[in-house]
Amino acid sequence: MVILAARQQGKSLLSQVLALWSMYVYPHLVDLGNRMTVLGTAQDLDTAEQVWEGALDLIEEIPDLAELADKPIKVNGRKAIRLLSGEQYKVKAANRKAGRGLSGDLIILDELREHQSWDAWGAVTKTTIARPLAQVWAFSNAGDVTSVVLRHLRKMAHKAIGDPDGICANDELATGPTEVDVDEYLASEDDLELADFEQDENTLGLFEWSAPPGCDVWDRSGWAQANPSLGYGLVTERTLSAACRTDPEWVFRTEVLCQWSDGTLEGPFPPGAWEKGINETVEDENGNVTVAPGNAIVGPVRACIDMSGDRSMTYIAFAGHREDGLPQVEIVAKRRGVDWVAAWLMDDRRRDRIDEVTGQRNGAPISDTIKALADDPDFTIPVVDWAAGDLMAAHGITADSIRDELVRHNPQPVLDIAAATAVLKQLQDGFVINRVKSPADAAPLVAFEGALWLLLRHQLAPKPPPPPPLALTDENSLTVDDYLTEDLGTIGF
Repeated sequence: MVILAARQQGKSLLSQVLALWSMYVYPHLVDLGNRMTVLGTAQDLDTAEQVWEGALDLIEEIPDLAELADKPIKVNGRKAIRLLSGEQYKVKAANRKAGRGLSGDLIILDELREHQSWDAWGAVTKTTIARPLAQVWAFSNAGDVTSVVLRHLRKMAHKAIGDPDGICANDELATGPTEVDVDEYLASEDDLELADFEQDENTLGLFEWSAPPGCDVWDRSGWAQANPSLGYGLVTERTLSAACRTDPEWVFRTEVLCQWSDGTLEGPFPPGAWEKGINETVEDENGNVTVAPGNAIVGPVRACIDMSGDRSMTYIAFAGHREDGLPQVEIVAKRRGVDWVAAWLMDDRRRDRIDEVTGQRNGAPISDTIKALADDPDFTIPVVDWAAGDLMAAHGITADSIRDELVRHNPQPVLDIAAATAVLKQLQDGFVINRVKSPADAAPLVAFEGALWLLLRHQLAPKPPPPPPLALTDENSLTVDDYLTEDLGTIGF
């Protein structure tokens, strides 16, 4: 269940009432076969705990509820409300560890717009697998290009009801989780498949309050459509009018009109250029979306490894040529740490296909790993240095190839977000990707650029100079007089 509305519309209060109803009332209506567990999450633990504390305040203010509750646990990071009958409400931060070891009957996800990867979604929603009557409720206002989970779920719902806002045909970034997104889970859990992370559209509900697309910011009927609390309490036309006068347009549209913006972040490429290089997808008879035939790398590949600026994730990109001869780059692996990299690349399933590998040689989080691979006698893939001017050359080659539509790539959220939001840093007369200052993880784009540079550098290398002319000698050779002729037509130029 996804609830979308503007800011300050009572989403937190609704989640608190829902949590308490699930603990106090729901168990008496159905046979759960277990004690109800509510798991509240948000992108940061403080936000999740604020919602939890609001629920606790409601309990303590109502004697009939308080007398059924045990003493709450208020230790930071372990806060929990427990009823005497065994029901409980716990809070966790929305990350890859959220809900590990727990089973949940009601999962509350606050600020779903902040989920920039599928890590938290995969970890939290899997707590419901063993609970047949479990529900997941997500609350948020409108997101942006980085909101991969919310964007995908919203697109699924809009598609099911006929695409009323026209977002399905043109939203290339709204793809579900791919094997790369959940590679770490698939590698560590033998019983998990990609389908376990996908949302069934038949069990998805979207309740959205938003202004009509393209409406004027002063359209007061649009204000009412996005703000169901307008006229109740502190949300008035006067407060919204003040916000409209002072907020930048897209801040107001996102926060007050609950409209989506893809233009608030400039990114490193011309607007729309990246999307033009995304491969076409097709949908089979079962509703599965795959890349259209012909949009695959054939033959050998070059690889590039890069690591997030905070060292949280390592990515591997492959670059190769398609049947039509165009270069194509894909993110093929994404996991935490670096201990897996050498074995993954040397695996018999892919070793013979990889001609070369590269990564930033100096000054980057991945640099120590690149040096270790180069010095490892058991690592037989040639390691190519990528440093100094080659870093700027790689970005220049990538930018030109994307602008001129000379490189293709599959729709991959982890890469598409990096391409839409990465920040550049100037070095001398060129530019490179700034991992630290980019608002989303830019390492997938760095790996993309390195792999493309490695693939194309042979094609772009200058032709070797012609052999030196034969020396003219007095013996057994031509003399200058032998070249003189009155017939200019016989002279070769």
